[in-house]
Amino acid sequence: MYQKTTDGISVKVEPMYLEDQSSPEEGRFFWAYRVVIENQTAEVIRLLSRYWRITDSTGITQEVAGEGVVGNQPVLNPGESYEYMSGAPLPTPGGFMVGNYTMEKPGGKNFTVDIPPFSLDSPHQKSAIH
Repeated sequence: MYQKTTDGISVKVEPMYLEDQSSPEEGRFFWAYRVVIENQTAEVIRLLSRYWRITDSTGITQEVAGEGVVGNQPVLNPGESYEYMSGAPLPTPGGFMVGNYTMEKPGGKNFTVDIPPFSLDSPHQKSAIH
């Protein structure tokens, strides 16, 4: 599990390679990832939007941005957490993701919360010792 805390908001990510949804012979590899966002502050926050940078093992990067997560803009009271699952396809057997959320505090003040970089590993990638 990967974790990072920004301004009292903890983000944990757990990626999982999905063999049954992947087709290595066709160059299609698929991961699911579980995200837990925890409000460790004394204020109510709302998740407004997300931004992802997804890089495959050849270095090709794609960016994904949009409102909320999986169709929701969750509101988290102090001490509450929100969990969701999503997924990412790649044309290579490995890569990584990193990103951020735009959150809103009471009064409409926005701030950015980092999503920790995490590795997308499959049993089909070649290992190298550096």
